[in-house]
Amino acid sequence: MAFIDGDSAYGENSHIPWASQPGIVTLRQTDIFLCDDGPWWHTPPHPFRHWHGSINNRMDNVRIGIAGLGNIGQIHVNNLLEGKVERGVLTAVADAFPDKLPEYEAKGLKTFDSGEALIASGEIDALMIATPHFQHTTLGIAALEAGLHVMVEKPISAHKADAERLVVAAEARPELTFSGMFQMRVEPRYQKIRELVQGGELGDLIRVIWIMTDWFRAEAYYQSSDWRATWKGEGGGVLLNQCLHQLDALQWIVGMPSRVQGHIGIGKHHDIEVEDDVTCYLEYANGASGVFITSTGETPGSNRFEIAGTKGRVLLENDKLVVTRNKVASDKWSCTSKIGFQQPQTTVEEIPIPAADNAHAQLVANFANAIIDGEALIAPGASGIGSVELANVMVYSGLLDQAVDLPMDSAAWEAKLNELIANSTHEKKTIQVSNEDFTASFRK
Repeated sequence: MAFIDGDSAYGENSHIPWASQPGIVTLRQTDIFLCDDGPWWHTPPHPFRHWHGSINNRMDNVRIGIAGLGNIGQIHVNNLLEGKVERGVLTAVADAFPDKLPEYEAKGLKTFDSGEALIASGEIDALMIATPHFQHTTLGIAALEAGLHVMVEKPISAHKADAERLVVAAEARPELTFSGMFQMRVEPRYQKIRELVQGGELGDLIRVIWIMTDWFRAEAYYQSSDWRATWKGEGGGVLLNQCLHQLDALQWIVGMPSRVQGHIGIGKHHDIEVEDDVTCYLEYANGASGVFITSTGETPGSNRFEIAGTKGRVLLENDKLVVTRNKVASDKWSCTSKIGFQQPQTTVEEIPIPAADNAHAQLVANFANAIIDGEALIAPGASGIGSVELANVMVYSGLLDQAVDLPMDSAAWEAKLNELIANSTHEKKTIQVSNEDFTASFRK
């Protein structure tokens, strides 16, 4: 098999690997493969925009671009540049603050002053979006329409209506890979809890409680950026920003509730216009109940996740995972026991929970493998809509001061959010803050 370039066999458009990127060959959509059964235009069985590797090995690496060089964007940059993502090659970055870019140019990366410019550059096969929330949808759709694979940081969108738009755009292009960054799905502790719940070991769900108040933030955190903790910049507060991963894990493990009643504190602990304190009651279709509590104004905080079922209970707290199993299911015991106060006997097991090895890098590697080999995604982008809906409905219910049924009316919340943005009178203060280690803020 040979291939022909429409302009020249050798020269600027040559497909001979160049010194600065050994082993990478780029074919354009006008290129033709000459096969035994005739010419084959550049439409291979597993679609991709560019060819990386040898003739016999269709694609070795994925050229990745990152839009947004804030805290989490830098984590992804470092993972890729340090070789922690097999088959992922960082080739370009973009940020709206031009003073950030020379540092990355010095590392040999192409740099752009906007996500849109990065998308149009032709330098990447896949885009990772790590910008402020509202850009997740617009950049995601633009990238998909440009034929790029897309991975979106949490949340996949600032509100459910935008998430629906992004999902529709992805579904219209099934040849492209659309993934979310929900790294708690590779944490062994949550994988084990999910296995216990969905495998039936805990029986029918009775109750779920997650107290996640270990998110303390000083006023300086909120003053570090003008978009932070604003309706216009983030679309919400602690739920959409800090707690998105817990909300994703919650719906990934026990499913979505059928009704939510939220009680929220708007700027309860800080000079902000969004929620920083939440207590929410959850109802599930089978009659189970739940409570989700979070705050950025409490210290020392707690991280306690408990799920009770008819066959037992699982408790995760202080890096310990403990399963208590009933020898007889509680509903069966209640119907058959002749002693009113007696409980069924139990066994208690503490399950070792090793930490995930660089969970962020694992998700990006899975993204690259999905593009190249069709590997199943750990966190399909469309599955990110559940956590967005939970974050939205808890706030919406709290503002309405009434319970809201799920699925929520995404248009109603979008209208309410736009109203909050339009009527905002909060004067945001910004200050220069110290450059702390962002990874210290990660919670499991």
